[in-house]
Amino acid sequence: MNLHPKLDLYASLARFRFLKGSYIAKIMVVAFLGTHIPLLALVFSFILSNTYSWEITARVLSIALLATLIGTAATLYALRCLLAPVILTSTALQDYLNTQALPKLPTEFTDEVGALMANTSQTLHQLDELIHYISSYDALTGLPNRNLFCDRLYQTLSQPQNSQRLVAVLSLRIDEFTSICHALDRNKSNLLLRGVAQRLTACVSETDFLAHLNGDEFAIARVELTSFESIINLAQILLSTLSKPFLIEGDLIHITISIGIVINDLEDQQGVDQLLQQAHLALHQAKQRGRSQYQFYLPEMNVRLQEHLTLENALHGALERNEMMVFYQPLIDLDSGRVTAMEALVRWQHPALGLVSPAAFIPIAEANGLIVPIGEWVLRTACAQNRAWQLAGFSPIRISVNLSARQFEQPNLVKIVSQILEETELDVSYLELEVTESFLMVDMQRSVKTLEQLRALGISLALDDFGTGYSSLNYLKRFPVNMLKIDRSFVQDVTSNPDSAAVTNAIIALAKSLRLSITAEGIETQEQLDYLHQRGCDEGQGFYFSRPVPADAIVQMLQDKTVQDKTVQSSMANDNALENNLDPRNTMLQDQLQVLSPN
Repeated sequence: MNLHPKLDLYASLARFRFLKGSYIAKIMVVAFLGTHIPLLALVFSFILSNTYSWEITARVLSIALLATLIGTAATLYALRCLLAPVILTSTALQDYLNTQALPKLPTEFTDEVGALMANTSQTLHQLDELIHYISSYDALTGLPNRNLFCDRLYQTLSQPQNSQRLVAVLSLRIDEFTSICHALDRNKSNLLLRGVAQRLTACVSETDFLAHLNGDEFAIARVELTSFESIINLAQILLSTLSKPFLIEGDLIHITISIGIVINDLEDQQGVDQLLQQAHLALHQAKQRGRSQYQFYLPEMNVRLQEHLTLENALHGALERNEMMVFYQPLIDLDSGRVTAMEALVRWQHPALGLVSPAAFIPIAEANGLIVPIGEWVLRTACAQNRAWQLAGFSPIRISVNLSARQFEQPNLVKIVSQILEETELDVSYLELEVTESFLMVDMQRSVKTLEQLRALGISLALDDFGTGYSSLNYLKRFPVNMLKIDRSFVQDVTSNPDSAAVTNAIIALAKSLRLSITAEGIETQEQLDYLHQRGCDEGQGFYFSRPVPADAIVQMLQDKTVQDKTVQSSMANDNALENNLDPRNTMLQDQLQVLSPN
């Protein structure tokens, strides 16, 4: 290493062992030598000269030595004092590195050493503020992080006047955020999170604490809790505000959030972490109920969490252990009563727990990514089974298979579907894929492109759970689908709830105006069947016809495809009566939709 020329003397002195570790020692040695050179010169002068007597020489040398020693002592003391600013600055730096103690150095001096002290003090204070910000705030959103959130909440509630105060903690996460990230690039995902943070900031009050905990999880603490209803209002405002589309680099991104809420007091600092954990459990429960939901914490959620973890652990390897099964539910033509298709539905036969509900394990598989291999296995199994029925001599029917959001995001989805059709030798016209409206809206452009590629293969596409999402005519026109499926939530009370009836009639009218087939899910009664058939619904499925059953149980249905003829004839007999009792609102809504229709 090449040293600056001005450091030559310093480096030379540092070679001496007794001077190496002390800067003061170096200064003292130099000062001592400097002040004693005149004395040494005087001594040699007297020794070499014969002019003075030894008595005069000794007296003069003694006086000179004494004066030199006194002067040297004074000089060394003054030098040590003058070096104090440098020493204090060095000590302050070391203390900050060791204990993060901020220095208290003077800043009023203007010479070189004064500037050194002032600049060091200012730099360390700025550095400490920067470190505090980095350790307390999220770099992406600028919001407080988990540590600062917990500290602020505890400090506020630990004050004597707040000792008995209740606090509400809300944990928020974006629904299907992993799927959204897969559809968007990293920059767009970050911009989306910043947009969410900005909207959340606009929703909370000045006394609320808002933080970005990690990933897509945010937290809000309301310490001034006026009423239980105020928290419900806040949750509803948050759901409504964040459901509005985000404009990200020219693209409209639609999201929803789920919220977990806990209301409790705070006993100690560890209680903040406990409140967050409880809010997170409530959030998990809200997500289990669907999109755009909020849920309050209940103590029994801890038991549910343990059950969730047990299922998640067991789900790993379930496919390899042959625990997965495919059940089939028939789709019935409501005019002829014949079986026109089968929907393939995955089931999990756990060796200890028995048949596990899809509602219990599908969300887990979606979250951890296992839904991708499971979904591909279901598609392959269903296609192979349909081909086997055809080879057995049964009349060809469609096989309908659900695509998960994770599957739909796979860049090689079209290739995988094409390979499975080739492997199973199933004609493409007998495969129908069901997609859900909600995940198509995440990235419209990409969704439309993927759907068009699937249609180009000759595959039929059904829009599942229609009516529960955005249900926009403008969006629907862009999706190249063949069929709409009315969600069971409308069918279950279509004969008793005028609102459900109005929505159902509107969906049927919309489908017909766009020349789409329409299937109703969840038919359980004769009355529901009669109502839907009279309104012009093409197909139906539900427990009224058959529960999902293994492939072996389907054979009897395929042998007698007219098992529902009598039922449908009864339905047709009631058509005239139903026509005379139409709800005026339903007829009006049909007329409005036909006006909106591009056809």
